[in-house]
Amino acid sequence: MRAAGMEDTAAVVERQLEAELAAMSLEDALCLARAFSHYLNLVGIAETHHRVRKAREVEHLSKSCDDIFDKLIQSSVPPEQLHDTVCKQEVEIVLTAHPTQINRRTLQYKHLRIAHLLEYNERPDLSHEDKEMLIEDLVREITAIWQTDELRRHKPTPVDEARAGLHIVEQSLWKAVPHYLRRVSNALKKHTGSPLPLTCTPIKFGSWMGGDRDGNPNVTAKVSLSFELSVKRCSDKLESLANDILLKASEDLKANTWDQTIPPNITKHQHSLTLPAQLPSGADFPSCTESQIRMINLPRNSNRQLMKTRRRLEHLLEDLPCDYDTEEYCETSDQLLEPLILCYESLQSCGSSVLADGRLADLIRRVATFGMVLMKLDVRQESGRHTEALDDVTSYLDLGVYSEWDEERKLDFLTRELKGKRPLVPPNMEVAADVKEVLDTFRVAAELGSDSLGAYVISMASNASDVLAVELLQKDARLAVSGDLGRPCPGGTLRVVPLFETVKDLREAGSAIRKLLSIDWYREHVIKNHNGHQEVMVGYSDSGKDAGRFTAAWELYKAQEDVVAACTEFGIKVTLFHGRGGSIGRGGGPTHLAIQSQPPGSVMGTLRSTEQGEMVQAKFGLPQTAVRQLEIYTTAEISRASCAHYRRTVYEDPEFITYFHEATPQAELGHLNIGSRPVKRRPAGGIASLRAIPWVFAWTQTRLVLPAWLGVGTGLQAALDAGRGAELRAMYAEWPFFQSTVDLIEMVVAKADANMAKHYEEMLVPEGARRAVGAELRRELATTERCVLAVSGHSKLSAHNRSLRRLIESRLAYLNPMNMLQVEVLRRLRRDDDNRKLRDALLITINGIAAGMRNTG
Repeated sequence: MRAAGMEDTAAVVERQLEAELAAMSLEDALCLARAFSHYLNLVGIAETHHRVRKAREVEHLSKSCDDIFDKLIQSSVPPEQLHDTVCKQEVEIVLTAHPTQINRRTLQYKHLRIAHLLEYNERPDLSHEDKEMLIEDLVREITAIWQTDELRRHKPTPVDEARAGLHIVEQSLWKAVPHYLRRVSNALKKHTGSPLPLTCTPIKFGSWMGGDRDGNPNVTAKVSLSFELSVKRCSDKLESLANDILLKASEDLKANTWDQTIPPNITKHQHSLTLPAQLPSGADFPSCTESQIRMINLPRNSNRQLMKTRRRLEHLLEDLPCDYDTEEYCETSDQLLEPLILCYESLQSCGSSVLADGRLADLIRRVATFGMVLMKLDVRQESGRHTEALDDVTSYLDLGVYSEWDEERKLDFLTRELKGKRPLVPPNMEVAADVKEVLDTFRVAAELGSDSLGAYVISMASNASDVLAVELLQKDARLAVSGDLGRPCPGGTLRVVPLFETVKDLREAGSAIRKLLSIDWYREHVIKNHNGHQEVMVGYSDSGKDAGRFTAAWELYKAQEDVVAACTEFGIKVTLFHGRGGSIGRGGGPTHLAIQSQPPGSVMGTLRSTEQGEMVQAKFGLPQTAVRQLEIYTTAEISRASCAHYRRTVYEDPEFITYFHEATPQAELGHLNIGSRPVKRRPAGGIASLRAIPWVFAWTQTRLVLPAWLGVGTGLQAALDAGRGAELRAMYAEWPFFQSTVDLIEMVVAKADANMAKHYEEMLVPEGARRAVGAELRRELATTERCVLAVSGHSKLSAHNRSLRRLIESRLAYLNPMNMLQVEVLRRLRRDDDNRKLRDALLITINGIAAGMRNTG
């Protein structure tokens, strides 16, 4: 705690700053906002560089593959079991276009160049002149940043968002994946004696960009088709990278007999793939054998196929006719892999494994990981949109109104139609535009099939009928497309994934899956078409907005346990798909903590997550900790009290929503143009219709960060008052789920600033009853801080996390004035709503505060 004299001095400085900001001209305010915003972004780049540099200095990196494998072997895990488990692991990272990236891509490029310059500065061989030139380059980049408009003047389209995602693959993942797999392979070889098989892919990537329709009318069936086909053009990337394979060997062998036998029409690319027998000694090669001629022909044919594949996709994108026979273009990654693996095996057999395990192995692993499509595209749509489509169909056929039927009648109808062989939707039926878009999406999915698309995710799912409705619409579209084509649809049906989001739906998730799997048709369908595998998604964002962070975490934990139990009862394997956001309020946090805190048995070597964090080995961070009945009871008690307080505050207090709009920049966030979809799922409605991202974003801007902790203090206090303090401390020490939840709440409470939130209220909320809402929120924050410390045993917030404390303290000198400037700009803007310069100034302060807080929504 600060001494009284220090507090008085701080209050004087704050009042002086407030007066100066109030008197500041608009031009000066804009300049100040830009300067502080850029500074906070540059500080973030420097901090990231520092963390990477410190990590390199550690000889045995914690949580690396080498570290984890070593610990597992030391704890008596048999090497064969370790190797088998890693090879069977299936982790899929799903890249999403959720609007949480504030900076324009132009600025992201410039930030990346600055990061590269900081990296270059670490080289020990730089001369004094080199250092001076590097400083000049840094000044040049920072000047370019200052001269760049940091605001998006237009909303991005879904295609723009998809391009941004592909940029992540091109600039980062394309290089990182083979490097990561080499590290896994080397660690496996070191600890088990066997490397990772060459085409084994423990981690793959999926995408929602161009496929996420939930509440976004801009994502249409044509957008998805365009995105999916444009992704495949990365085959060009594979072709160009092949030029680097065995480059030195290619130069050395130009005068050899081998080189003379290559036909003159072989390109440099093909030549680089026809050098399977180069020996380290550089010895001459004999004349080509039959197998060597085959080595030449396979890459040559592959190159022709790649070129025809590219032309075919360009024709499809432009709606031009495409006459190629399927044998003339590449359809599968196996067609790309065959000549590469043949080269690899030949190099290995001739004693040149050092060449085989270099760039060639990296290329093979890229092909195995990314395939022909880079990332399979998921399709997501809200369950209500499918219901509307079936309403039109059943009404047109005089069967009644589908949405008015009870669950059993729906299931009877859906199952009967799924067993039939005729289409359900009449081909000439006229429907509303929204329904037509739903039906068109299923047609596009049928045309592309499971070779190009991943899962069909049903948001706001609640019943077994939600899944069967999608299965029926999918089946119907495939029948129609097959009839048009005169042949079966390509690939298989998409796996259908229910997404349980609200607390009510999470509580019923296990029952819905049991009901679904009890239907013979569906269970047999899963076994036959999806290898006996059911995928279920759980949503962290909307559940947190619905009931608060602690209750959401507990309900998610119980729902996953129940879903796993339901699938086990029917002998079906389950993959849990975690829809986690970036911030704590939306389920974010360190990835390894998230995995460690999953219910025992819920991560059995398979995992999907929308989190784009560090790639971790899901199977090996998971401790097999049994959950004691006493812990379950105590946690449930906390959850009930926490949820009740959260719901009373957010949904039942009539003053709260007005306070939220007045005390935060929520209403102004839509002008940021950081995402293609609207801020609300439906234009009308209150908190319930507001998306989770702007809900969290707005409270992060005011530094109250309310969604991450509201209700937690009340819940913990109820347990402490009931005499369960010792149990809570034991749970914190022994139960990973509870410990990670408390630690994440402690971290976000440490970043919260009640005084700054009070300043927003005093300047923006009219005097009266609504100010009592803010006072109550600040009291709850204080209660949460006190109770979290009582449970964790820490003397003060983040006592165990010195780097977080330093991060917060180093930013306050710039972050506090930025917040106060935002308040002043908001105050002026709400009196002069059409002032574009004021709006620009506000948006720049939003960027700066997001950079200072290191997250948005």
